[in-house]
Amino acid sequence: MGIELAGIRKSYGKKSVLENISLKAGKGSCVGILGGNGCGKSTLLSILAGVRRADGGSFLYQGKDLLKDGSLRERAVGYVPQSDALVEELTAWDNLRLWYDSAALKNELNGGVLELLGVSDFLKLPVRKMSGGMKKRLSIACAVTARPAVLLLDEPSAALDLACKERIYEYFGRYKDEGGILLMTTHDMQDMELCTKCCLLKEGVLQPYEYDGDIHRLARCLL
Repeated sequence: MGIELAGIRKSYGKKSVLENISLKAGKGSCVGILGGNGCGKSTLLSILAGVRRADGGSFLYQGKDLLKDGSLRERAVGYVPQSDALVEELTAWDNLRLWYDSAALKNELNGGVLELLGVSDFLKLPVRKMSGGMKKRLSIACAVTARPAVLLLDEPSAALDLACKERIYEYFGRYKDEGGILLMTTHDMQDMELCTKCCLLKEGVLQPYEYDGDIHRLARCLL
């Protein structure tokens, strides 16, 4: 069972940010949404996550519109925004306890997603003392508590070092292998290589884009 976005629209005053955004993604796929700064990529993901309201359109999963069914959306969709939604004063462990019960947390630390992401390496560290990579891994761990079918990622590897990217990509690979659907905004060439297909968002319009490794061609398309 995949997902379908159909006719999603968003305007701020007279400025149209998203115009009739439509796409389909099947199980085990990763869709990369490319575009320049301020083109509406983050707005689109925040709408799909239920943070913002669309002016129109639908987000279909299992025959239901997740823009209208908030209860199903909470179970089916995980969201990792650019700004980490973590409690800075708390440790990684305490942040995780806000999302996981004790038994689930122990299971995930022993062979589960938390072990795969390497979160066990910094469980006692307060968020305010963490590196960007640690925060990103912890944010992903919190977002997948309910084992969502769809994971929304807003520039997930921005400013991360290679070792941290490797940890995150390993998890994304397993997530896809288990049938999960990744929808990510990105500027990163390594992220694009993970994608089963890419789309270009420009002037509010989303179009298919065949990324062939030519970053200069992509840059010209963004102008």
